Amino acid sequence: MGLVTIKRLAAGLLKCGTSRIRILDAKKAEEALTREDARRLIKEGVVVKIPEQGVGRGKAKRKHVRKQLGRRRGVGSRKGTPNAVQSLKEKWMQKVRGQRRLLKSTKSRLDGGLYRKAYRMAKGSAFRTKKQLVAFLEETSSKGEAK
Repeated sequence: MGLVTIKRLAAGLLKCGTSRIRILDAKKAEEALTREDARRLIKEGVVVKIPEQGVGRGKAKRKHVRKQLGRRRGVGSRKGTPNAVQSLKEKWMQKVRGQRRLLKSTKSRLDGGLYRKAYRMAKGSAFRTKKQLVAFLEETSSKGEAK
């Protein structure tokens, strides 16, 4: 019987593909005639089944550790919309909190209802940045010294 046939028979007996079968002694294997002979070759160790090869997690683990440290998260690595990284609401919250902190620190220097007016405007996204908020306060403040 040919080596290809022996490989096929052995693959069936060992429940694996032909690519995972190795024949160590070709002469002995060629003498086999039956499925029973193929079984005997397997028992003798002439025909062996090589172990299945898995996919290692080593690189993935290293990559995960780097990501936890904040690496590999640059603009070029991002997928999806800009809002997938940080939602619009989170961006708004961050901006408004900063503006409110600024307003709180300048509260004593503001006159009348200017603080409350600016606070509401900040909530309504009237100012893109803290710089714009300061400019507005300076413009509308009658004292002109608010910062």
